[in-house]
Amino acid sequence: MQSKNKARVLIVDDEEIVRASCRKLLQPHGYRVSEAEDAGRALRLMETTSFDLALSDLKLPDASGIELLKDIKEVYPDTEVILMTGYGTVSTAVEAMKLGAYDYVEKPFRPEELVSLVERAIERKRLREENIRLKKELSAQYIKNIVGTSKAMEKVFRLIGTVAPTASTVLITGESGTGKELVARAIHYNSPRKDMPFVVIDCGTLADELIESELFGHKRGSFTGAVTDKKGLIEEAEGGTLFLDEIGNLPLPLQSKLLRVLQEKEYRPVGDKKSIKVDTRFITATNKDLSAMVKAGTFREDLFYRLDIFPIHVPPLRERREDIPLLAYHFLRKYSEELGKEVKNISAEAMRILTSCRWPGNIRELENTIQRAILLADNSTIKPETLGFLTPSRTELSRTEQPPRNIEELKEMKKDLRERSTEELERVFIAEALKRNEWNISRAARDVGMQRSNFHALMKKHGISRPK
Repeated sequence: MQSKNKARVLIVDDEEIVRASCRKLLQPHGYRVSEAEDAGRALRLMETTSFDLALSDLKLPDASGIELLKDIKEVYPDTEVILMTGYGTVSTAVEAMKLGAYDYVEKPFRPEELVSLVERAIERKRLREENIRLKKELSAQYIKNIVGTSKAMEKVFRLIGTVAPTASTVLITGESGTGKELVARAIHYNSPRKDMPFVVIDCGTLADELIESELFGHKRGSFTGAVTDKKGLIEEAEGGTLFLDEIGNLPLPLQSKLLRVLQEKEYRPVGDKKSIKVDTRFITATNKDLSAMVKAGTFREDLFYRLDIFPIHVPPLRERREDIPLLAYHFLRKYSEELGKEVKNISAEAMRILTSCRWPGNIRELENTIQRAILLADNSTIKPETLGFLTPSRTELSRTEQPPRNIEELKEMKKDLRERSTEELERVFIAEALKRNEWNISRAARDVGMQRSNFHALMKKHGISRPK
């Protein structure tokens, strides 16, 4: 996206003093400013120079600002237009907005008012251009539905490209909803095994007593209810890939059996005395910290090192915000077609809301949000009001990636937040201070510049207590 300090602004006014005043206001902010004393001159300049914004008086010697607006939007639809006038009426403002003007400002205007208005107009243009670019690039920017162009995802793509052609075991880590299964599928479908089965088992959804039979299969009569022989998923994935999702939930007794499969390349179905050789690639995934589980004794250390041969970490959405517009349009295209609705665009203001969210549920949450917005949209564009179901706490607190570290920062950040967000901000502030100071309340209070009694009162208010 082109930076603000390269934006071109055309000032159109027959009064030299007005043009000079606008130029002096905008140039210090990095804008490249040109001037025209009438509509004819403005249009001639636009024939040779691409302007991001035209700031025009409503009354010009050879035409009205409304007429100039129509001409600009007909020939240069991507150029934003702001009209200024000392003779403004509500009806004229409404007409200008209907014809595509970004906004309308009355003379005399305050300097900061004009600068802010120009900044917002330029930002909307840039976002619109970015959206158009992203839509054009969409089909070429993912591997088997992994969408992203950020540096964080470029690293993931490189790792997929490196490990896919091999038979190596892969451990994919990341928060829930980040797309770990998509990464596993990308590895499989870009490997020599792509024409063989890709089999998935979620270790977190099956009861402990069922996982062994699902994985290894069983012989008839090996337990109550085993009325026939049953193939296990390892055998079903023969020659292909077995994806073990949420591997951190695998019971300890089965961890040792999985380790044997990885080491010996063979296994025994439940109730069978003979071992079966296996040619299956194993890819595992987890949202848990397996190294911490090893220290806690809930995950085998030897199995962890067998699985961790080639780790790939999938970043959370908050660490790859530049991918949100691309993902949003990906889901917009997918669900508009599925739901039979002609929703094709996301307004710049709505996209700003989406990119400011924290998305604790990551891509899965964004996907559900776009699907819901499509259902709620009453025309072809998702607008801010369409996203009204997004709570303030999900959007406003995300203005900062880091919680405040002292009471003064907390007060400053609370100024513009609504009540629901300030409550959450306080809670995060207190919790982070306690973590930094190993839950020593007196030390945490001193750290943030508060009296111990006030700090303790906030702990009580938010139900925060020392972990047992």
